[in-house]
Amino acid sequence: MNDPYFFGYGSLVNRATHVYGPAYRARVRGWRRAWRHSASRGVPFLTAIACPDSEIEGLVAPVPGGDWQALDQRETGYARQCAGAGLRPEPAGEAAGLAGVQIYAVPKQDWAPPSDGAPIVLSYVDVVFRGYLREFGRDGVERFIATTEGWEIPILDDRAQPLYPRHQPIEESERAWFDSLLADIGATVLRR
Repeated sequence: MNDPYFFGYGSLVNRATHVYGPAYRARVRGWRRAWRHSASRGVPFLTAIACPDSEIEGLVAPVPGGDWQALDQRETGYARQCAGAGLRPEPAGEAAGLAGVQIYAVPKQDWAPPSDGAPIVLSYVDVVFRGYLREFGRDGVERFIATTEGWEIPILDDRAQPLYPRHQPIEESERAWFDSLLADIGATVLRR
């Protein structure tokens, strides 16, 4: 029996945040990312939103033995659903025979109205940007930004005392570039 697979499009693209593998770069058509508030969390987080005209990059990795428990716990607040037929591993032929790949998305009924008192945490953004930088290069980070909604939500600079549980130290060159990308899109970064 083949293991089932998931498609990661945020922090799961950063291989240092999980133990699932082998992981393969992939694209999936029919989805877009968004920063959303949720009634179940105190801070905004990324979710996938069905969008027939969009395509996003990410990683596909197996869930050994179909044991979803640990991944479901990590992804608390999300619901698993089929990523659809628009999934393409890169290079073509890798992870051949993928069917029924799951993607985690926050159910729309769980979205909460935006709140200035609940900003995105920068340590989370850093982990996601670093994952995309390592997997897809600088262009990949820029595509991530372009295919993600919600950048008008303020971002809290928590780098000195990271709030994101899977935070990672980043190099000064990464920090400077990530900061310049956020400035270029007009993101509001709140100093702690």
